[in-house]
Amino acid sequence: MEYVIHLPPEIIHGRERSRSLLFLPYMNSDSVLNSITQIVSSFLENEPGYFLVEIKIKPTNNVKIFIDGDNGISIDKCVQFNRQLYKMIESHDLFPSGDFSLEVSSPGIDKPLKLQRQYVKNVGRNIEVSFNDGSSVSGRLLQVSNDDIMVEQTTGKGKKAETTQLVIPFSNIKTTTVQIEF
Repeated sequence: MEYVIHLPPEIIHGRERSRSLLFLPYMNSDSVLNSITQIVSSFLENEPGYFLVEIKIKPTNNVKIFIDGDNGISIDKCVQFNRQLYKMIESHDLFPSGDFSLEVSSPGIDKPLKLQRQYVKNVGRNIEVSFNDGSSVSGRLLQVSNDDIMVEQTTGKGKKAETTQLVIPFSNIKTTTVQIEF
C-alpha cells in the first residue's frame, strides 16, 4: 500500500504546531464534506466569476477543492483561495487539532466536465462525449442549454467531408472531456 502525504503550508513555512498524521474522525465524513461545501459556496458568492466543481477528502484529511472560472483560473488565484479557505475551514474546527491539509486547484483539462457552466466555458472547443450505452462521439461544442448540448461532427475528409450537428441531452451523457488541439 502506498501512502502519499501532502504537507500543508504551515509545515513548509515552519509555523507548524503539533500535528498528528492519523485520521481521527469525530465527525461523520458526509457532515464534514457538507460543511466544507457550504464554506466554499459561501466564499465563492463574493467571487462570481468562479465556481465550485468538486470537493474530495482523503482518509488522511487531505481536502482537495476543485474550482473553475468562466475564464479559467490562474495559479495565483488558487493560492489566494487556498490561504483564505484554509483559515475558514480551520475556524470551523472540522478536524481534530486542525489535522488537515488543503489543496485548491482547477479540475484540469484532462478531467471530465461535470457542470453545465463548464460546458458553457468550453463552447467552440473540440470535445469527446461518451454516452451511457458505451458509444461515443467527437466534435466541436457549438451550444449549451439547460437540457442539452449541440455538437458539430465532421466525418470523412476533403470533398467527401460531411458535417452534421447533433443535439445531445445531458441525460444521455456519461462523460465529456475536452480534446486538446495541437
